[in-house]
Amino acid sequence: MTPFQPDKHVAHDRKIHPTVWALGFVSLFMDISSEIIHSLLPVFLVSVIGASVQTVGLIEGVAEATAMVTRIFSGSLSDWLGKRKVLAMVGYGR
Repeated sequence: MTPFQPDKHVAHDRKIHPTVWALGFVSLFMDISSEIIHSLLPVFLVSVIGASVQTVGLIEGVAEATAMVTRIFSGSLSDWLGKRKVLAMVGYGR
């Protein structure tokens, strides 16, 4: 039995569409910026504003719950409309 050897010509013929590259980079930069803010926000709230640790926990909990509910409804809306590209552009363009 010989190991599977893929056709070398097939891999070179496929190109990634520019829209996929653009959305990939937008997603990367959005993730980087949100991670920076998420990591610094609790420090800012406690040290500068003087919020308690419980208040920061409450804010984080409400934010997570809101994000989860939004994902559920946006997924249902995407399935119902069937226009995922428009919804992705609206989501990243907000």
